[in-house]
Order: sequence, then structure tokens, then C-alpha cells
Amino acid sequence: MAKDILGEAGLHFDELNKLRVLDPEVAQQTTELKEECRLFVDKIAEFKKIVGNLIELVDQLAKATENEKIKAIGARNLLKSIAKQREAQQQQLQALIAEKKTQLERLVMDKGITKSELSTS
Repeated sequence: MAKDILGEAGLHFDELNKLRVLDPEVAQQTTELKEECRLFVDKIAEFKKIVGNLIELVDQLAKATENEKIKAIGARNLLKSIAKQREAQQQQLQALIAEKKTQLERLVMDKGITKSELSTS
């Protein structure tokens, strides 16, 4: 009966018979909720740490990929440059060959003319 009167007044006894303002069951639920919240916060902190590490790793991979991409572009440009240089060199050599052929034809003609002059004289 005294417990009922105290209960109506919002006062309760816990398992150690201490007078409490909260119902012992509500106090227990509050304690459990507090513990669950602490565990949740710990898990969130761990998740945040893992995600941070993952983001850092992805950033490193992105930088490495970008560096390799730049190297590949540089190598491709170098190959194009070398190909153009070879093409220009080939054209120069072909022009030189044509010039030498013309010179040879002139020399052959001169030799033929010289021979004919020698044979007529």
C-alpha cells in the first residue's frame, strides 16, 4: 500500500530498496539504451575510420593512375615525334638519292661525250 502511494507520487524503490524517482524498469531500459547508444557510437567511429582509410587509399590510387596516364601520354607523344622525325629523314634521304641519281646520269652522259670526243679525235 505504501508502495502504491509512493508510486502514484512518482517515487519507486529499486532492487536495493533505495528510493528512486524513476521506475526501476524504466531506469533499466534507460541504462540498456545508453549502452546500446555507446556501442553504436563506437561502431560509427570505427566505420568512419575505415571509410577514411578507404578514401585515402582511393586517392593514392587515383594519383598513381594519373601519373601513369601522364607517362603513357608522354610516351605516345614521343613515339609520334620519333615517327615524324623518321619520316622527315626518309624524305631527305629520298631527295638525296634523287639528286645523286641525277648527278650520276650527268656523269654517265659526260663520260659518254668524253669517250666519243676521244674516239673522234
